[in-house]
Amino acid sequence: MADFRKSGAWRMLMIGVLGFASGLPLALSGTAMQAWLTVDGLDVATIGFLSLVGLPYTFKFLWAPLMDRFEPPWLGRRRGWLVLSQLGIAATLALMSQTSPAHGIQAFALLAVLLSFLSASQDVVIDAYRTDVLAPQERGLGSSLGVFGYRLAMILSGGIAMVWADPVSGSGLNWNGIYLLMAGLMLAAALVSLLLVPAVPAGNVAPHSNARNDLKGFVAVLLAVVVGYQFTTRVGAPLADAVLSPLFGSAAPAAANLAPPVNPDQKKWVDLLTLLIGMGVTIPLAWWAARRARFETLNRSLGNYFSMEAAGAFLALIILYKLGDAFAGALTTTFLLKGVGFAQAEIGVVNKVIGIWLTIVGALAGGALMMKLGLFRSLLLFGVLQLLSNLGFWLVAVSGKGAWGGFSLPPFDWGLVALHEATAVDNLLLFAVSIENLTAGMGTAAFVAFLMALCNQKFTATQFALLSAFSAIGRVWVGPMSGVLAESVGWPVFFLFSTVMALPGLLMLGYLRGRIQALDVPRGALPADD
Repeated sequence: MADFRKSGAWRMLMIGVLGFASGLPLALSGTAMQAWLTVDGLDVATIGFLSLVGLPYTFKFLWAPLMDRFEPPWLGRRRGWLVLSQLGIAATLALMSQTSPAHGIQAFALLAVLLSFLSASQDVVIDAYRTDVLAPQERGLGSSLGVFGYRLAMILSGGIAMVWADPVSGSGLNWNGIYLLMAGLMLAAALVSLLLVPAVPAGNVAPHSNARNDLKGFVAVLLAVVVGYQFTTRVGAPLADAVLSPLFGSAAPAAANLAPPVNPDQKKWVDLLTLLIGMGVTIPLAWWAARRARFETLNRSLGNYFSMEAAGAFLALIILYKLGDAFAGALTTTFLLKGVGFAQAEIGVVNKVIGIWLTIVGALAGGALMMKLGLFRSLLLFGVLQLLSNLGFWLVAVSGKGAWGGFSLPPFDWGLVALHEATAVDNLLLFAVSIENLTAGMGTAAFVAFLMALCNQKFTATQFALLSAFSAIGRVWVGPMSGVLAESVGWPVFFLFSTVMALPGLLMLGYLRGRIQALDVPRGALPADD
């Protein structure tokens, strides 16, 4: 067994399997869970509140240092956390399958939060494991196979599961049965991780630190985040509203005894300013708490990263590289529905069925190209293609619906997924979505490989979690600005602007060319461990 587990092909296969395990629980605490709650008759307000169960995905970097520092007995650092998190996910899904949201919503909600926590923890260790075992020349293909497995699992748990649960055309399974089936798949993933996943290099060992200080530091940072959140909601939000309200003028008068109507544009900008105030308070407070409590693994991880030449410039590139994509994607569905007038069914078929498979194809193609091009040239080529893909939606905006004709997609039933009625598909819409999803898949494969290249293997879990959190900043910031901008300048100019916003990332990429090329240099092979 040891011999075949050392082969590169087997290692790549296991990266794809781990990507599948990573993507499977996401919808089960998101869209699939919402569908179950809706079928069970819960009200919209309760369903909306339960969307908060996904918060652990946002804050997973808080406990990532503990997964770098502590090593479960017998199994090793990466394999140990991997098996434990997957067994925990399987057990939680099995427990959820035995509950009824309508008759035990509190227990169901607590299990959903536990599922998100365990799933986010699994993501941390899978990202770290992938970074640890892949050589520089393998990162592109490895990241693309991870994306392939991840997307495939999301199609299963977030799409095909809904087909199975459909009372008219489904397979007769209810949501309890589906969650139990998913629990079985996660149990199988845990067995694969225990027996078949290749070991990490023997030189990859946990950093030495005072365990008690790390635990105290984690609690201190967690309390700092809680304090920062309370400050943001109780002080930051009212302050942001008071600062921005005069800029938007007064809204239409409200009826007697009713609160005045809220300007939607004002709310978007208030939310953005509130976020900035919260980050401005919470990040320094958490940093101070980590230093004060001697959270050694986190402090050394940050110190290690920022000791790297051009560390700040790399962070800027992480934020900017997909900024143009984030601008265009923030309002794509709204644009297609309201701006152009496509039907929901047509958008669903093109964007959610065809589009997601094209993302997978793009990721695999990107990984294959990276083996020839290397990291820098791949980031550059895929970045330019992402920029050009925004012009596809500009073309839709200026040409309109039906400009290139269309066709009717006939009904089909493939067992796992089916389309019961013929659906019209616009050729220009199909072109724009296809180009966008293909290039997004390529860009994602290269971007994940870039994040892996920046991590030190002693602190992979911590550094990858923090860097991926930084990569989400652009998506958060563009939300308020994109809505206001689209209403102010119109859709054609908006998509031209989103194209221009891709340029700073490419310029920063050019500035860092030599340093990124140096990341492709192999570090030398190490013997296997755990």
